[in-house]
Amino acid sequence: MHRLPRSKFLRLIMAAVCAFSVPALAHHSGAMFDRERTITISGVVKEFLWNNPHSSIKVEVTQPDGEPVLWAIEMNAPGNLQREGWKRTTLHSGDKVTLTVNPLRSGQPGGWYLGIRLADGTTLGQMAPTEPAHATPAQGR
Repeated sequence: MHRLPRSKFLRLIMAAVCAFSVPALAHHSGAMFDRERTITISGVVKEFLWNNPHSSIKVEVTQPDGEPVLWAIEMNAPGNLQREGWKRTTLHSGDKVTLTVNPLRSGQPGGWYLGIRLADGTTLGQMAPTEPAHATPAQGR
C-alpha cells in the first residue's frame, strides 16, 4: 500500500477542514432583521419547529382589515431556548400568543424572536416592545 508523505497528508487534511468549514462561516447573519426596532404581534400559532440550527414559529396575525397574515419568526437553537425555559412542547398549533420581535428590514411579515407571552400569561424571553403593535412591520414608519 502506498502512503502519502506526512506533509502532503497534513496539507490534504487542512484543505479538507478549510473546505468544509466555509459553509459554517457562511451561515447567514442577522442583517435581515432590524435590530433597532422591536415590535409586538399577536396571533395564532400555525407551526412550531424545534430544530437545529434555528427553531421557528409561524403565527397567523389578523390585520386591522381582517385579513390574516402568516408571520415567520426565527429563533435560537433548542439548546439556547431550553436555558430560557422553552420545551419542545411549549407551543402547539392553535395556541394564541403575543410575540416581541425584531422585524424584517424588508417589511415582509417576519422577524427575530425576542420574547413571547403564552395564552396562560407565562412569558419567556424579553417582552418589552419599543414600538406599538403593528400587523406588519411596514406600518407606522
